[in-house]
Amino acid sequence: MQRRHLLAAAAAGFAAPALAQGAARVLRVVPQSNLTSLDPVWTTAVVTRNHAFMVYDQLCAQDAKGEIRPQMAEGWVTEPDGLAVTFTLREGLRFHDGERVTARDCVASINRWARRDPFMQVLQPNVAEIQVLDDRRFRFRLRKPTPLLTMALGQTQFPCFIMPERIAQTDAFQQIRDPIGSGPFRFLPGEWNPGQRAAWAKFDGYVPRQEPVDGLAGGRAPRLDQVEWTVISDPATAANAMTTGEQDYWEYPLHDLLPLLKRNRQVVVEQRLLDGTYGICRFNTLHPPFDNPAIRRAVAMAVDQRDYLRAVAGNEPGGWEACEGVFTCGTPLANEAGSEVLKTHSLDRAKAALAEAGYKGEKVVLIAPGDYPQINALSLVTADILRRLGMNLELVSTDWGTLVQRRASKEPVERGGWSIIHTTSSGQSLTLPVYHLFLRANGPQAWFGWPDDPEIERLRGAWVEATDPAEGRRVAEALNHRAMEVMAYIPLGFYWQPSAWRRNVTGAFRAPATVFWNMSKT
Repeated sequence: MQRRHLLAAAAAGFAAPALAQGAARVLRVVPQSNLTSLDPVWTTAVVTRNHAFMVYDQLCAQDAKGEIRPQMAEGWVTEPDGLAVTFTLREGLRFHDGERVTARDCVASINRWARRDPFMQVLQPNVAEIQVLDDRRFRFRLRKPTPLLTMALGQTQFPCFIMPERIAQTDAFQQIRDPIGSGPFRFLPGEWNPGQRAAWAKFDGYVPRQEPVDGLAGGRAPRLDQVEWTVISDPATAANAMTTGEQDYWEYPLHDLLPLLKRNRQVVVEQRLLDGTYGICRFNTLHPPFDNPAIRRAVAMAVDQRDYLRAVAGNEPGGWEACEGVFTCGTPLANEAGSEVLKTHSLDRAKAALAEAGYKGEKVVLIAPGDYPQINALSLVTADILRRLGMNLELVSTDWGTLVQRRASKEPVERGGWSIIHTTSSGQSLTLPVYHLFLRANGPQAWFGWPDDPEIERLRGAWVEATDPAEGRRVAEALNHRAMEVMAYIPLGFYWQPSAWRRNVTGAFRAPATVFWNMSKT
């Protein structure tokens, strides 16, 4: 309570007259974090995905029921034997530079995305080739029927965004710098100042689908002239900007400041994201001490998810929930097979396990993003645990953009590497093995931390091949059990993350991602 009162007082102290509205069709946004990468293939940072949903379009997309519907595609046809799927693009698609979108652009974009996407990596052995048939048509030739193909292409977690062929030919492990897409908004490179500001303008050449918006499918209409992001790292300053009308939308308000925002009649505070936000503690499995699974498991024994969730979301009733498994709680695959290690909640037992595992005082570098309050709070709880365990901790406080860049380093800590990072993910991203990013364990191709475990990979493939829900459930239980043995990451439970916007902002519909099309401002 004391922290909450201090923040509220600080927000009041920053009070200033509201700025003139100026252009009513400019939406001023406080984003969740700093935008440092424009490439949604190179990084999985959600802030980059939010940027990408404005700039790029998808071949197909998920509706509110999770079903895959055509987006850029007019439609697709699957041959009776299931060994070929032909996509046809709809008419009128153009990139921001005026060039037509063609099948060649789509094939190049799919090939680049497939090298990094965990879902498509599972399906890739089934793909014999992708053929360009003409300007509007391309075909997947398959070695065996692959009914999950359209789900992979239309997923929300790691979308297959379509880029011009010349850009999509960039290696998937190299960042692109050219932000040309065919989406509802154009990125404005001249107004991008990482750490401070980014802006997008309505793309007048965009032709939305005619159907009403449904989840992330349907008509993605750009109803704003411009979207402007201003990075405000101090939550009290951001809250003041919302209450005075200097900003229109705050993506991830600090939970301690929600009561202050709710008291303002001109501010709406609602849960816009459909799923809970799941926290994780990720180990770098390449270097000591966390190349040793026994040491990773020892740390997990000291974790109590409730400590993390209270640090982020306080004691608000219904604001969070422990979830001691790797799959999203409340979904068909959720289970706690083998999760006893997460139920230990004992510092003494963790210390004994750490000694037994042979920890020799190696340095542990934990990187915490000081400008991202929610992830920073998770990081500080882990830092406290490591200190109490007697580990040789170096806590590095930096900004989120720097963390996103640094986590790609595979160097040891003495050469700028890292040992532990934290991040969050939507619950939808953790529902199925095929796009569960943190569960992937294919070594150099895995997510940052790079765990290598053939058994997890075998089980992921087995889930794809499962012929009925009961078999899929058995595989999911085996995956949870094996994940608790490998312990490449520690699940930290989930919390609900509301957003806030001024009452004159309309069209902020609930979705599995933060998107700005179909929003208006009066």
